[in-house]
Formats: sequence, structure tokens, C-alpha cells
Amino acid sequence: MNSRLSFFLAAALALPLAATAAVASAAPAIQGRQVSVDAGDVQQYLGGTFPQTHDALGGLLELTVSHPQLTLPPGNRLNLGFDLAMATAGGAPTPVGKVALSSALRYDTARQGFYLEQPTVDDFQPAQAGGRLDSRTRELLNVWLADYARKEPIYKLDPAIASLMGALQVESAAVENGRLVVHFNQNVESLVPAGLLQGR
Repeated sequence: MNSRLSFFLAAALALPLAATAAVASAAPAIQGRQVSVDAGDVQQYLGGTFPQTHDALGGLLELTVSHPQLTLPPGNRLNLGFDLAMATAGGAPTPVGKVALSSALRYDTARQGFYLEQPTVDDFQPAQAGGRLDSRTRELLNVWLADYARKEPIYKLDPAIASLMGALQVESAAVENGRLVVHFNQNVESLVPAGLLQGR
């Protein structure tokens, strides 16, 4: 049983996009031209897609990013916190610290999800007194972050709803009143069967 569990975890780390696809999505709130998701649903989704790893130097270094913590403060950017750990040459991960980033938001119609847009690392708290985010670890983090923002959603809509929006154009996506919100160029509510609506 332990070996099967280890295999599953290894596969999940190696194929983060597959893990993302397996996460169940809650129904969003739909009103007029906008579709929105609350912070709790996004946090639950993120919890199912981590930890994630990034290899460098042919596997000699490995950065593990875990325990995502989402907050949606006033303004148009979201905040995400992560735990970082580093492993060298296949050794056990050593905690590095906690990193805080902020990001704008985009919605990808083709991939039916919300993605980070131009994320920035804003703060770092070392795991040990006197620790720091050295240049090597920062470089690995920035590479992982750019790859994550490009490839993986922080929340993916239910395909039953998202498929109905395929022909619509996105006007904007942002954080509004503690929710992730995407505005379309047409009335979404009129396209979605009443049984799929939530939060009205």
C-alpha cells in the first residue's frame, strides 16, 4: 500500500497538469455578463494541486512549493503564500521559508480557467533565523512561478459551464469584492441552464 501511495504522489508531482485536471470544481456564481468564484472555492482547488516541484541542473537541485494560502484583499491583485523547500542531489527537502507573492488575474477561455498574470514575489520569511532567499533559490522560484503562471490555473471552471462560454470574448478578469471575476462581452446568465446557476 505504501509503495502504491508513493507511486501516486510521485506521478502527481511529475505531472502537475494531470493533477489539476483531477480536482473537482464548484459551480461559480453567474450574473449577467460576469462569472465569479469565491476565495474558499479557489483555496480548495489550490489545495488539490500542490505540492509541486521544479528540477534544475539535471535534477541536482529540486525546489518544492507547498501549502498554498490565498487571500483576496481590496484592490485588483490577489495574494498567495507558499512554503518553500530545497533538496540537493536527491536528498530530503530542507525548509527554506515562506514566500508571499501578489498577482493580477487573467481568464483563458480555451483552457477554461483563471491564471496568474505578472506575479511578483513581495516578501520572504526564512525558516531559520538569519536565513535568506539566496540568488540560486530565487532564480529557481522565479522560473517555477513563470512556468506555473503560464501553464496552470489557480481555478478551473466546471466544464459543463465553461463549454457554454467558448464563443464569448473576455473583456476583463480581476479580483473584485473578495472574488475572482471574469467579465464577458455577452450575457452569460442567459446561456446557462438554471440548474447550473449558483449564488443568485
